Amino acid sequence: MLIRPMAATDAPAVLRIYQDGLDSGHASFETTAPAWPAFDAARLAHHRHVAVDDDAVVGWIAVSPVSARPVYAGVVEHSVYVDPAARGRGLARRLLDALIASTEAAGIWTIQSGVFPENVTSLALHEKAGFRVVGTRERVGRHHGRWRDVVLIERRSTTI
Repeated sequence: MLIRPMAATDAPAVLRIYQDGLDSGHASFETTAPAWPAFDAARLAHHRHVAVDDDAVVGWIAVSPVSARPVYAGVVEHSVYVDPAARGRGLARRLLDALIASTEAAGIWTIQSGVFPENVTSLALHEKAGFRVVGTRERVGRHHGRWRDVVLIERRSTTI
């Protein structure tokens, strides 16, 4: 298994894996993966990684800035997705470790995300990677016709 920087040529696999996660109903409020230009424009180029197995992309991680305000330059929001057929092999943790290394090297001090409380696997993974629960945003948005809560998690750098 190889973790490497995401390239534009990875777009079809990345977007397919993203859509698989969205179709699960427990990954995001989004229901349709964007086209590559929108995906590419919304995520920081130096903090995107893919997991590759036998030349196939089987997972990805990327970050977006949380704000354009300079005071928040060191705070990003991340997403991590793994192909359903490749889950349970530690890929998400390896992707998180790669992301933590790249963001800390760039001076980013906080990685955050929002996770549906039903996604207990993701919450456990993030806890093991040093994330903490900040709180729960109750009924923050509607998803498939019902109100959903989101657990806000963050990891503060220990080196910055």
